[in-house]
Amino acid sequence: MGEMSNEFDSSAILKEQRLNAKLRIRGARCELVPYQRWMVPIYHSWMQDPELLELTASEPLSLEEEYEMQQSWQDSEDKITFILLDPDLGDTFETQMVGDVNVFYVAEEESRPPSTSRGRSR
Repeated sequence: MGEMSNEFDSSAILKEQRLNAKLRIRGARCELVPYQRWMVPIYHSWMQDPELLELTASEPLSLEEEYEMQQSWQDSEDKITFILLDPDLGDTFETQMVGDVNVFYVAEEESRPPSTSRGRSR
């Protein structure tokens, strides 16, 4: 029989996230949906605003570069981008899209007590 582990395996969840392209997180006032290819032109239009670029510390991208960026996020094993929807703004995703949220998965390093050898840390 295999052993049970108390360790959190983020890689398993990440693979599941990538496979689950229809993941939706619904809250009382908003919804998060995965950033998909058809959303790129809308997102790209947002990112033409100089103020938004400055506030997000982003560089302007061409539409082609934005498609490449969306694909890289979709294929990533350590991050996922969601588009934030406000259902009060309309009946379609296009009218409900109001922002994005990037989630990064970071595995915790094993914690171990510091050790010294001849007065130096290892």
